[in-house]
Amino acid sequence: MKISLFITCFNDTLFPETGKAMVRLLERLGHEVEFPLEQTCCGQMHYNTGYQEEAIPLVRHFTDVFADADAIVAPSASCVGMVHEFYGKVAERSGDKELMKKVERIVPKVFELSQFLVEELGVEDVGAYYPHRVTYHPTCHSLRVLNIGDAPLKLLRKVKGIDLVELPMAEECCGFGGTFAVKNADTSMAMLGDKIRHVKETGAEVCSAADNSCLMHIGGALSRQRSGVEPVHIAEILASTED
Repeated sequence: MKISLFITCFNDTLFPETGKAMVRLLERLGHEVEFPLEQTCCGQMHYNTGYQEEAIPLVRHFTDVFADADAIVAPSASCVGMVHEFYGKVAERSGDKELMKKVERIVPKVFELSQFLVEELGVEDVGAYYPHRVTYHPTCHSLRVLNIGDAPLKLLRKVKGIDLVELPMAEECCGFGGTFAVKNADTSMAMLGDKIRHVKETGAEVCSAADNSCLMHIGGALSRQRSGVEPVHIAEILASTED
């Protein structure tokens, strides 16, 4: 299958290794991966901050760039959630009937990585090897917007060498929420404190998730506390092999 990589601006700017890991993983599974260079921000931060009119040209650009894609896969439940949950509302707000049609066509082709592997490809064992003690944080967008369920855990359980430990109170938000962490810093830090305490309780070497945004938030606190726990995107774990 030919897969178009929707890398998201957050990953492209701050976590390029995650995108590289996605390419290695998907190519190892026998797929052709393309990266449309014209892609830009999906518009999530504009929409969530109240700049909904400003999100319209970004939605239009996204639908144009990926118009001919068979499948569009991203290492971000957050950005994929934006496409699925809000692109239709942005298109409707624009009053552009052609944009509405484009959004309707493209939304079913956009997937978060673990969701794509398990639900679309029917793959759980991707041939990964990762000899570390790992706990998994299910991000809010993956749980509550995309409803990807336990797809990430199904993949992690099949990784050879891994010691996968359950995260207490896993479904509680880490407190990031994009601009929420800036506008409501005290509340965000209180939520983060609870999450970090639970991560440390597991004795894990690695905390993984489907969103680097949440991992950046969690990882910052883990680093400041000199916990020794590393934040690692699930794509990087799944791309790892014994070689």
